[in-house]
Amino acid sequence: MLRILKKIWRTGTLTEAAPRDSELEALGQQLKRHIDRRFRGSLAIRQVDAGSCNGCELEIHALNNPYYDIERFGVHFVASPRHADALLVTGPVSRHMETALRRTWMATPSPKFVIAAGSCACDGGEFGISYASCGAVENVIPVDVKIPGCPPTPQDLLQGILAALSQK
Repeated sequence: MLRILKKIWRTGTLTEAAPRDSELEALGQQLKRHIDRRFRGSLAIRQVDAGSCNGCELEIHALNNPYYDIERFGVHFVASPRHADALLVTGPVSRHMETALRRTWMATPSPKFVIAAGSCACDGGEFGISYASCGAVENVIPVDVKIPGCPPTPQDLLQGILAALSQK
């Protein structure tokens, strides 16, 4: 154990601070201004996977990594729709998720907005409407903003959230 501690002491810190992208920083500050004005500094988002391949979820998770660090702009994800200001829905809505998505939307307090993230959520993607899929999110609940892409980048997701805030 002492040998390991000596090695740690000799080696020191090897990590470095995440680089800051000026375009990302400007977008984040603009988002922060809208959130401060409309939501008193904190926007709560409930993310709903309505039947996606998880590609969009990986990009949404990237929003919380040290590079994007979306929480520094006042955005955080919540576990309950009752605590959410917005729904971020991914994937084509499978028939099994249709009722759950409607209930989640109804449980979200007004005023609320819905963001469809990814090509599947926007227009059904390659799945469309079938015996197993309702297609696009707007076929089940009203959608305020669509973020196309397969999957959309974290920066596209930030721009979509900003578009939703600017719209209402």
